[in-house]
Amino acid sequence: MKIYTKITGNLHSPEWKEKAAEAEIDFINLDQWTAQKSRFVARGDSDTEYAVALRRRSQLLDGDILEYDPGTRKIVAIRIALSDVLVADLSALAREAPERIIQLSVELGHAIGNQHWPAVVKGTRVFVPLTVDKKVMESVMRTHRIEDIVYGFQPGSEVIPYLAPHEIRRLFGGTGPDSDVHHSHAQPHGHAHTHDEEHTHDEERESGAAPARERMHDRQTAMP
Repeated sequence: MKIYTKITGNLHSPEWKEKAAEAEIDFINLDQWTAQKSRFVARGDSDTEYAVALRRRSQLLDGDILEYDPGTRKIVAIRIALSDVLVADLSALAREAPERIIQLSVELGHAIGNQHWPAVVKGTRVFVPLTVDKKVMESVMRTHRIEDIVYGFQPGSEVIPYLAPHEIRRLFGGTGPDSDVHHSHAQPHGHAHTHDEEHTHDEERESGAAPARERMHDRQTAMP
């Protein structure tokens, strides 16, 4: 079995689109949790088994190319299935008084934090991964009834291009079924929490993020 240790390119980048259009692509389909791993074995659509052993903390992205054979025009690439993301839009608060902005922002922070949901803030939008049933998240937001904040769900694949690698890990790397860091409660509640272990949420300074950040650079654009 061949072991892949580096990323050759990405299907979504301009320089690979033409080659990909003419190539036979064997996709390795991963869920968002397996995609966070730097070492794993998985099967492609062709039922071929592939071993991946990237540098520690390397970030696989949807469309990453593990191999390209120009002779046979065959590509081995990654396809990641991401969960939806709750997007809370706070842009309407711009016309409010500072006191009102602070009040509503704190209310939203309480609603999200009380459920132990991870979140990423980009501009006037807050992104929260789908960690529980969508109906539960909708129920929580309805219960808090935060005025002037519009929310809805967006496919994770549409959110990815706007995120830095550490933000991708924050939204999609700690929300799997085996995660004991981020958990959720089915009903909104208020209580004091006591944790035996310290929870570390921010990963901005994690080593090894640079390669993924460089590959993301060409795809990152300003939020609309």
